Amino acid sequence: MIPIKRTDIRLKADPSKVIVKSLDFGDPARVEPILNFVKELSEVQASNQLKGIYEEFEHRHYGLGKTFLDNFSKQVADSNTDFSEVKKQLVGAYFTHEYSIEAAALFNPSIVPHPDQSGLPAGAMRFILSLRAVGEGHISSIVFLSGIVSANGQVILDPRADKLTTGAVVDSEHDEASYDLRFRANMPLNGRVLFPRSNAESNGMEDLRFVHFHDKGEAFYYGTYTAYNGHVIKPHLIETKDFLYFRIRPFKGAASSNKGMAMFPEKINGRFAMIGRQGGRDLSIMFSDNLLDWDNYQLLQTPQRNWEMLQMGNCGSPIKTDKGWLVLTHAVGAMRKYTLSFTLLDLEHPEQVLGSLERPLLSPNAEEREGYVPNVLYTCGLIEHTGNLIIPYAMSDSSISFAIVRVEEVLERLKG
Repeated sequence: MIPIKRTDIRLKADPSKVIVKSLDFGDPARVEPILNFVKELSEVQASNQLKGIYEEFEHRHYGLGKTFLDNFSKQVADSNTDFSEVKKQLVGAYFTHEYSIEAAALFNPSIVPHPDQSGLPAGAMRFILSLRAVGEGHISSIVFLSGIVSANGQVILDPRADKLTTGAVVDSEHDEASYDLRFRANMPLNGRVLFPRSNAESNGMEDLRFVHFHDKGEAFYYGTYTAYNGHVIKPHLIETKDFLYFRIRPFKGAASSNKGMAMFPEKINGRFAMIGRQGGRDLSIMFSDNLLDWDNYQLLQTPQRNWEMLQMGNCGSPIKTDKGWLVLTHAVGAMRKYTLSFTLLDLEHPEQVLGSLERPLLSPNAEEREGYVPNVLYTCGLIEHTGNLIIPYAMSDSSISFAIVRVEEVLERLKG
């Protein structure tokens, strides 16, 4: 058995994490009674009602007044009516509602080094954790959390933000699925939310796999996720340098299908490289000269053992070691039990498998098997720091913890 340390961290879904959304009944007849009601109020009455709304909700959100005005404009065809500013806000408040982004679950973490590594204790590294949050209607969004891992592998999470913000779309392209999103610098990272914006992802942004990508002296963060519109899934790409400005684009090509695409952190022989799972059961690998176009793939690894027989897939981007590319995988066996394992790929020719574990690295224990989706351990990424592999993982889609394992312990047990 590989020595592995499970931490006592338990990060759970928090229903109090809410954003504001527009409430649209899709029926003009539902708007008219509200307009008539507010129109008949005196300015004092309208002001008092609006004041009560602010007293109850303003401490939970940024820029609530602007939200109310925006939602007024969405409901009233001619926003230049004779409504006062107060009455416009009051009408807008009737067509605004809170949405609890974590009402159902919080799971499937990804982890990358933070772009700001200043002011840390000796040997420590600051990281960013991205998480899949699921709310009413099973809509998935992406939330963030920061923390520090010490030189000896201790994980310390920063407090979560009290208020959330979904940023602002600053640009969109003709294909509708592409857009740019910006957050203000004074909005804390732990309060930023990537919530579905396009029709392609209207039912969820699922299982984001971030990687810290380096090329020609420059560093980027690329994230692959599954966009779901309620009927069709499609891999999409997120690009960012600072976690303030995000570019969202769909992948193209015949190989950009199914779930679980994960990029290598650097080009291989001058080409982008990606781990995938076309067909739903086997690991695949693909290469491309273009970041967004993926036309061909080849089989990389197929299930061989009883605990992986149903299917296998990657759990994030590979880690580079002196022995090869280390790929954290998930495997599914009888009773849909998900376990975690490792596969080693050749450094220069990662289409060649050098070895894989004969037994799972991590299998759900008595606590970890109970939850929203039983018997599932899953993650979307890991990092290496001072010889330790830091693995955040979800326990049956109900809470998140961390596991720590030494790189050399894993490499010693990988079998060809």
